[in-house]
Amino acid sequence: MILLKLVGKCAAAFAVTCMVGVPSSAFAQTGANQLSEAEKRSGWKLLFDGKSADAWRNYQKDTLGEGWKVVDGTLVRAEKGAGDIISKEKYDAFELLIDYKISPEGNSGLMFHVTEDNAKPWHSGPEIQIQDNVDGHDPQKAGWLYQLYKPTPPRWAADQTPVDSSRPAGQWNQIYLRIAPQGCEVCLNGVRYYTFKIGNNDWNRRVSQSKFAKFPAFGKAGKGHICLQDHGDKVAYRNIKVRRINDDGSVPQPIDGKLELKSELAFPNLKLDQWEAVDDDGKIRSLRILELTYPRDDSNRVFIASQYGEIWAFQNDPQTVKSHRVLDMRSEVADWKNSGGNEQGLLGLAMHPDFKNNQKFYVYYSDADNDRSVVSEFTMSKDNPNKADAATERMVMEIAQPYKNHNGGSMEFGPDGYLYIGLGDGGDRNDPKAAGQDLSKLLGSILRIDVDNPSGDKGYGIPSDNPFVKTPDAHPEIYAFGIRNPWRLAFDRQTGDLWMGDVGQELWEEVNVVTKGGNYGWSNREGTNSFGNRPPVAGVSDPIDPVWQYDHRIGRSITGGRVYRNARLPELNGKYLYADYVTGVVWALSFDPETKRATANEQVIPEGVQVLGFGEDQNGEIYYFTESPRGECIYRFAN
Repeated sequence: MILLKLVGKCAAAFAVTCMVGVPSSAFAQTGANQLSEAEKRSGWKLLFDGKSADAWRNYQKDTLGEGWKVVDGTLVRAEKGAGDIISKEKYDAFELLIDYKISPEGNSGLMFHVTEDNAKPWHSGPEIQIQDNVDGHDPQKAGWLYQLYKPTPPRWAADQTPVDSSRPAGQWNQIYLRIAPQGCEVCLNGVRYYTFKIGNNDWNRRVSQSKFAKFPAFGKAGKGHICLQDHGDKVAYRNIKVRRINDDGSVPQPIDGKLELKSELAFPNLKLDQWEAVDDDGKIRSLRILELTYPRDDSNRVFIASQYGEIWAFQNDPQTVKSHRVLDMRSEVADWKNSGGNEQGLLGLAMHPDFKNNQKFYVYYSDADNDRSVVSEFTMSKDNPNKADAATERMVMEIAQPYKNHNGGSMEFGPDGYLYIGLGDGGDRNDPKAAGQDLSKLLGSILRIDVDNPSGDKGYGIPSDNPFVKTPDAHPEIYAFGIRNPWRLAFDRQTGDLWMGDVGQELWEEVNVVTKGGNYGWSNREGTNSFGNRPPVAGVSDPIDPVWQYDHRIGRSITGGRVYRNARLPELNGKYLYADYVTGVVWALSFDPETKRATANEQVIPEGVQVLGFGEDQNGEIYYFTESPRGECIYRFAN
């Protein structure tokens, strides 16, 4: 196999053009044509290293056509005589990530399960279109499975207009492809285009109505080469990553070891004051606890909040039995059991740092009667230390919510005494309000406010050192932005680092350590990968990479956690605990605060624990919460 070398002005000029525009991935941590630490651990491999094309050859040949060149870390179809190329290895069940940049009016294609017993690779391998959607001449657009499947919005999406997430010629685009017996999928720039299953009735019907019907072997090999098409136009590729999928549909876990801890009820005898497992209609009402926190008043109490809208307090003792209902807001809080309301309810609880003296705490909830989220302040009763005075409610902030999902709601006071509030992008999918990169919108941000010094007509003040106080048209409350659905926020009590789990859409879940003024990419990026085709917003900072991310073969909905700071379990001390709600896995992430890099990821519990959130007591002990019709929701880790 020949090694490709840098070539003449034509290819070089095209490669330089390829580097212009919105980046398809962030290179700050891994660089182009490199694997992140998470990708390495979860089985991804490079099919192109940016230096040579040793993993490729021409269709039905032993070498690579001279028209293919390696230029500035890209694999370029630069000249005539290139020809269709295939991976040297064959793949049956696999995933592929590939960046492409097409020339104006250009056309190419990505094929899979290609065999070499036909005149052309497309006689056996289905083709995903790669082309310029603006000036291209083919009605089958980029990302379509040629003559078979085109983008289809999910039925639940509010916007049912045809999807086109491709970026124009001259900008990088990314295709995600999964081929497996359990199901196949194509995403373009992070947006799911369609799913399919090779060989089922729908597939066979579509093939029979296409031009491929005359090829008996089309789409039937079950295993074959990956193919990049030479359609006579210039096209460049980079970041070509592949991962084999096991027979059962699984992939390697991105871990460095297994801690093999167990779960145990943290308060096995606890009875929640006035809580009933059956509602007024006689139906089972599962309990969801979303927060456990503590007042700094030397009372050894913890406070917990349920998504339905109730708050309890009790002694922080594993043997405790009695609790006190502090506040009942169920009539004011949107019921998470309502259609589409799964992410609504009482979502945040934070105790004032000076609670010992002022007896104040703060809640974040979805309003039952209005499309808004509310941050309110309450004061404990003067006559009862375990009951809030409902008449003291002071509305601190209200945020209009266009949809029922992505309401965020996690709140925490920072070491600076200010209240930090996590807001999602407003909901639905694809950030329809374009909030993530828009500093003139509160949504898609982490806010930082001063609850002790209201200013003007607001129920709060703006810290003078907030990063966008002097930015024209920006909301001065914003501390960081570019966030999709923060679930949840937590400060490390030792370092002061602010941790956030951000729930992804189609492909990536991420863990971020949030910095002042930071841009976390949404919705131009999901994790370190491209998303959508909105143009970059002028004047905003470059996106910051997550400290860790995992893909949707590993898990599908991150539950951000907390850093463990307790001597009871030394194997967890100093590690960030987080989970995936769908797969039920819990992990412990080691992090170097000096380099701001993750150094190890360990499996705490392998599966089956649907964690809704994490809490922390005054001793740095970490708790996690699950949904339960018996009220047994609060757990801790044990050997």
